[in-house]
Amino acid sequence: MEEYKIRIVKTIQYIDSHIDADLSLEKVSEVSAYSPFHFHRIFKLVTGETLQSYIIRKKIEKSALHLAVHKNMEIKDIYWDLGFSNHSVFCKTFKKYYGLAPTEFRRSAPEKFHKILQIQSKNGQVDTVFSQYICNIENLLNWTKMNLKIEVKEMPEMNLASVMSLGIANVEPSFNLLIDWAKKKSLFPRENVKMISVYHDSCKITPLDKVRIHACMLLDERLSKQEGEVFPETIDGGKYIVGSGEVTLDDFEQCWVSMFLWMNENNYSTRRTFPYEIYHTNFKEHPEGKMIVDFCIPVH
Repeated sequence: MEEYKIRIVKTIQYIDSHIDADLSLEKVSEVSAYSPFHFHRIFKLVTGETLQSYIIRKKIEKSALHLAVHKNMEIKDIYWDLGFSNHSVFCKTFKKYYGLAPTEFRRSAPEKFHKILQIQSKNGQVDTVFSQYICNIENLLNWTKMNLKIEVKEMPEMNLASVMSLGIANVEPSFNLLIDWAKKKSLFPRENVKMISVYHDSCKITPLDKVRIHACMLLDERLSKQEGEVFPETIDGGKYIVGSGEVTLDDFEQCWVSMFLWMNENNYSTRRTFPYEIYHTNFKEHPEGKMIVDFCIPVH
């Protein structure tokens, strides 16, 4: 489990010491030894920011230090060295963080500004900041141990009745449509009925209003043809990482990040089929909005 800490701290150290260099997602994820897709999710959960937001904030903080300490340094040289395209973009971004234009900040900055948040440890990093991130990682690991049982298992091929939803907001209406269809065919309600979400796009890559998620119901036999908006879909069986737990909707992002962390640390890679969630209970029937869910990632 220490590997999580090592990778994340190493990556943050790299960003902070190369803040004026190429810090593309591809480059930084290479340092972390995670794939760009997995790194993006992990980094945001640990730091509370996207990679791009973190980099911009660190650039602005460094520019503030220069403005306060290097009084004779041209503002143009400061923002140019940090990769800002022009004066207008730099000023607008700086004011967003400090509430002042760079010139006003320079005039009002205290002489000892450079000591703020700059208590250095032996490796040249800010102790309090790294302690915070390590604490976030520890919290994630502890949360995962308490809430998810993760294992690798063979999952069967599944025959589904599916309704496509475009955008997160349309998932619940799609399930309602599917349930109405199932009621007419006496397929719902029934004992141990399983509702499933199949992710055909990643919520981290595709905009949330365009992401494609299939609202599905597990069937005993394959649906022979499309019926209105309900169509047959088959999910391949095979090896999956399965994380099972009783969680709320707000926990889903954390569950998926935990799953991808576990996958990387145990040297699995994804297969070319779709991840999915199996719902064993209904959160609307639980007083705390919890439900029992299996989060499933197809792997080699």
